[in-house]
Amino acid sequence: MPIATEGSIVAGIDGSRSARTAALWAAGAASRRGVPLRLVHVYAVPLAKVPSVLPPAETIRAGFAGLGEEWVSQVREAVLARFPGLVVETAVREWSAVPALVQESTRATMLVLGSRGLGGFTGPLIGSTAVALAKHGHCPIVVVRGAWRDEDRIVVGTDGSPASEGALGFGFDEANSRNTGLTVVRTWSDLSDRVEDDERKSIEEQVAPWRDKYPEVPVEFVLRQGRPVRALLELGKRAGLLVVGCRGRGGFEGMLLGSTSQALIAHAECPVAVIRPAVPSDDADL
Repeated sequence: MPIATEGSIVAGIDGSRSARTAALWAAGAASRRGVPLRLVHVYAVPLAKVPSVLPPAETIRAGFAGLGEEWVSQVREAVLARFPGLVVETAVREWSAVPALVQESTRATMLVLGSRGLGGFTGPLIGSTAVALAKHGHCPIVVVRGAWRDEDRIVVGTDGSPASEGALGFGFDEANSRNTGLTVVRTWSDLSDRVEDDERKSIEEQVAPWRDKYPEVPVEFVLRQGRPVRALLELGKRAGLLVVGCRGRGGFEGMLLGSTSQALIAHAECPVAVIRPAVPSDDADL
């Protein structure tokens, strides 16, 4: 298997229309950043309880590998038709989807999935696959769903925790690369007016260093009392991308390991990016 180029954007390919759309989204991101795109298909050879029921394993393996090569080739052609100057790598791997993609994430700038799929990325499992990758991966995970325009604003959910710094950094960088604006969202459950004042001061202080780094990015703040998922889903209707951190406190605690993450991945009307802190390299062997 060819080794991925350091800093490439990886897109999971499984033959579905959703994966093709995700690959085109990933190609746009790779083109803006000037990095290669890597198209990866992962397949697993089924084990028969009764050996005589299935053809020899090598025959099955060759069939799965051939189909995977066909799928990545088709997507590569579609990508190059839209982004002719882009460097596009391909890989077809025999393994389970999650550990293979976790390993891919060790050298990637981001890892991109479709919201519905087949094969290694079967529809009902796409949410759990994304959550597992968010938990164990080494780079941002993007689930491409809904409609989007590159000029639409980037929406970032933050709670003031160190974990949300990564989400802010990713959001600012993405907004800067698209020449668009950024909306920073903070929610809380307390009904006191003083809480809103405190949260506004906190969010402005947290964002200040990023505004200095990206002075060209227009920033607006949205502060709301209530559940974060409701605010993010509503703002996602007009967003080009929703960005959330993997772990946090307050309104965003455990976002990527519970119901909030599942709701965003399942119901958002735009792509969703999940940003997690760096993890030890031994997780690549999961």
